[in-house]
Amino acid sequence: MRLETERLLIRPFEPKDLEDVLDIYRDEKTCQYLLHEPWTDSTAENYFKKRLSPHHLSEDNAISLACVIEDKVIGDIAIWYTEMKDTVEIGYTFNKNYSGHGYATEAVRSLVDYLFKVKKVHRIQANLDSRNLASKKLCERIGMRQEAHFISDFWNKDEWTSSYIYAMLLSDLDEVINE
Repeated sequence: MRLETERLLIRPFEPKDLEDVLDIYRDEKTCQYLLHEPWTDSTAENYFKKRLSPHHLSEDNAISLACVIEDKVIGDIAIWYTEMKDTVEIGYTFNKNYSGHGYATEAVRSLVDYLFKVKKVHRIQANLDSRNLASKKLCERIGMRQEAHFISDFWNKDEWTSSYIYAMLLSDLDEVINE
């Protein structure tokens, strides 16, 4: 799976991407709302191996995609099918040094368009820590709606956290395009 946007290439990860991905995930602030601690030189290879395969999305296979600008990986987007028919969940993490330029919005919007129009999914959702305002704003920018706010529903990193569930249907994407 390869997608090209105006400024980005979205593609499966390659072994040469390890250092760029480590640059994203070694940052404590970037990882504060994720399910894992920041990567270290000793843990990075193990985490990274999981992103190298498979290279296609199916109901049995989640996929991780690199968001690349000028041969530099600046983001990581994961997609997996949920237990509900034709429904996928997405997650994304971008290098903080590239924030504020619309790259994450461009990448996720392009991927959402692909998932609806090519993969023919019915529903796309995102589950995020409610303190992650940047992720919340990204969901809203691409036309997702907040469907739930769960209070202290998830135990992570020795604390109860609250969650937002965002989702969209193809008709929501059409509304964003027509605005």
